Amino acid sequence: MTTTMSTQDAKEKFTELLNHVSHTKERVILARRGKELAALVSLEDLHFLESTQDKNDLNEAIDTLKESKGGNTVTLENLKEEIGIQS
Repeated sequence: MTTTMSTQDAKEKFTELLNHVSHTKERVILARRGKELAALVSLEDLHFLESTQDKNDLNEAIDTLKESKGGNTVTLENLKEEIGIQS
């Protein structure tokens, strides 16, 4: 479940809000003048997001390495020459 709260309300109830998020794992979207700005999430959610991002980064690196071994690469010097940049 996700709740949206104004930044002013969140400021006034910060300690209560922090306890609520950490115990219930509920996410809270913070908005100012109706525009969503940020979210308050549990530490567990943050670790999950970071882990997912790390896995995605690793998969991209593996894909890039495979692509470079396929011979479809251009050296920096050749690229500079191709686009007309002087070394």
